[in-house]
Amino acid sequence: EVTSGGKSAPPPGGAITPRSQQPLGVSDLPLLALDQVLSALVPAAQAQAEANIDITSPEIRAVTASMAGRWSQLVPFFASGAIGLTSDGRIELRDQAAVSLPERALARRLIAEDNKDRDTLYLEIARANKHPEWEPQIRTIFARRWHENDNVKAGWYYQNDAGAWVQK
Repeated sequence: EVTSGGKSAPPPGGAITPRSQQPLGVSDLPLLALDQVLSALVPAAQAQAEANIDITSPEIRAVTASMAGRWSQLVPFFASGAIGLTSDGRIELRDQAAVSLPERALARRLIAEDNKDRDTLYLEIARANKHPEWEPQIRTIFARRWHENDNVKAGWYYQNDAGAWVQK
């Protein structure tokens, strides 16, 4: 309970019952809603403030090596605008018409393999930080990092936070 001066006098006739032990009433609903919103935001802010996204482990090294081995095959698809980086840290076939029919199967396979590695990477980074529950926040950090990174060239596409495709 917030009071002026940081102190409040006990109610007449007894001690203060902590808010967590008081029965909930209709007037408490806005506080409950605020508590739920804050509970959802605090882990996200904490993960962004405390997560070491450059941490390494044997699993992280293996998945990043797998991604690096595939990168040169993905570059032409990024350059043509066929694929783009999504707002959730994955890649997606953005413009199927930009891929010739014979190359579509290759593009889809590369996308599926890369997304599997990306999902593993985010989870392994969260685990290496000893907070697997941070995986969604780490995914968000990386989504921003991928499209702000110098590896994403001018003309390539990524999704903004609203999910709209933007050309860098």
